[in-house]
Amino acid sequence: MTATSARAYRPALRPGVLLSPPLLRGPRTVHLVKHPSTGASFEIGAKEHFLISRLDGTRNLDDLAPAYAERFGRRLGEEHWNRLLGLLGARGLLVGAPDPAAPDPAPRQPNSLWRGTRPMVADADATTARLHHVVRPLLHPILQLPLLAAAFVLIGMLAWRSGALIDGTAELVRQPFALAGVALFLWASITLHELAHGVAAQHYGGHVAEIGLRWRFPAALLYCTVDNYLFLSGRRAKLVIAGAGAYLNMVLLLPFGLWWFLLPAAAPERSPLAGLLVLGTIQALSNLVPLPPLDGYRMLGHALGTAHLAPETRKYLALRRSTGGAEALAGYSPRARRIYTAYAIGSTVLVLLAAAATVTFLLHLLG
Repeated sequence: MTATSARAYRPALRPGVLLSPPLLRGPRTVHLVKHPSTGASFEIGAKEHFLISRLDGTRNLDDLAPAYAERFGRRLGEEHWNRLLGLLGARGLLVGAPDPAAPDPAPRQPNSLWRGTRPMVADADATTARLHHVVRPLLHPILQLPLLAAAFVLIGMLAWRSGALIDGTAELVRQPFALAGVALFLWASITLHELAHGVAAQHYGGHVAEIGLRWRFPAALLYCTVDNYLFLSGRRAKLVIAGAGAYLNMVLLLPFGLWWFLLPAAAPERSPLAGLLVLGTIQALSNLVPLPPLDGYRMLGHALGTAHLAPETRKYLALRRSTGGAEALAGYSPRARRIYTAYAIGSTVLVLLAAAATVTFLLHLLG
């Protein structure tokens, strides 16, 4: 392509190309771009996103240059324009460009008795789409808002009666058959937890890539991988998708909580129900802790608009400790500095509190 033709060229993005909202990653603000057929994705900067998001087949360099200069305070040169078009063409992101080769799948460790993963359905997206079609009437806010309120009330009531519930859990530990039943229920709720992520993704236009079984001997759990919800435009959708599993776990406990509160104090069912409520609530709420790889960590990242929050926090702290890191730290915005510093302090406090709570809980059960 000659310089003249490149300047007059009016490129258009291939239909289905996904562009993510801005994400803070270290000192930079990045966007994700994903090819619609190969699934290949890569990061671009704010300037490249500004141009790519406007490639609709009606604009050329002369049309985009004034808006670019107004937004970034610098001229859009032909060299930058040609380099961007070459990159997009090579990756098959422009109309008329050939599809690039699909990226090699990430290597997986071979399965063994001790650990492994195995997909369970041929088309996970179609499976969750059918499930979403069945339960969609139940997802209306008229039903979900009262359930959400009831879940918060249950958490408050359980905290109010925590002493009696923990005593009942201690009794459950000495009832092996009841304990096995509670463990089976919690295992099933984990399965439903994973499917809830997939159904929520379908509800908001996400895509479910895989449903399968993951085992780490002796435990085996279902997993559900949602691969493109980062490209959804609203934060609310991403927060709901990430938190759907823990929310469903609490909803499943509602009838058992009501049952426990209505039973007389001497009823033999109170101990198994108390253990179910305590362990089920711990299972649900621990998933909301903002530490990797938990759902709460993803939710915090979505709420803050960040990518790779924990690794980037470690890099930021390493630069602060480094004697030669002052120049690199200068590239961090005040917002980035606040986020990474706050997460470093907050995550440390959370780990210490979780360790103390775990030790206290176990001592109370064994005491």
